[in-house]
Amino acid sequence: MVGTRNLIVRSLALRHAIKNTVRPLLTNTNLHSRISKSSLFAATLASSSYSSHLSFHHSRSLSSASASPGLILVDSAEEFDKILSKVQDDSLHAIFYFTAVWCGPCKFISPIVGELSKKYPNVATYKIDIDQEAIQDTLSRLQITSVPTLHFFQNGKKTDELIGADVARLNHITEKLFKKD
Repeated sequence: MVGTRNLIVRSLALRHAIKNTVRPLLTNTNLHSRISKSSLFAATLASSSYSSHLSFHHSRSLSSASASPGLILVDSAEEFDKILSKVQDDSLHAIFYFTAVWCGPCKFISPIVGELSKKYPNVATYKIDIDQEAIQDTLSRLQITSVPTLHFFQNGKKTDELIGADVARLNHITEKLFKKD
């Protein structure tokens, strides 16, 4: 008897949660009245087919195409070569972040790279989109075969490389190389 009661309570709680979660997404009242309140599938299907009626209170772009403040976009092989020469000649700290708009792991790690560029303002962070035609020869020369790839330069010398969206390792490398004493 107690087990049945708990099941009924859970069922009612789930139905209440579904009703309160789905209802605010639907703004078309005719559509809302046609959907059974207990049918999550129907509500999800309807909300996806009427996406123009949805309202989102907060959205965050994870696109790797746009640059966060602190990231410097590199648009050509000539620009990349000039920047790399300056980093090496002037013994600068730098991160070269190779990315692509279509890359899921790049979208995941991009905001983190942006935050690190703010955290370490003395480290220039350069963002290179690998799909640019003008940069293809440079990518071959540097053997960039996967994205995201990050090259870390300390005092003008390449000291580390990260391939993939390993946030823990990214934080470890930046702390080790660029943390102020």
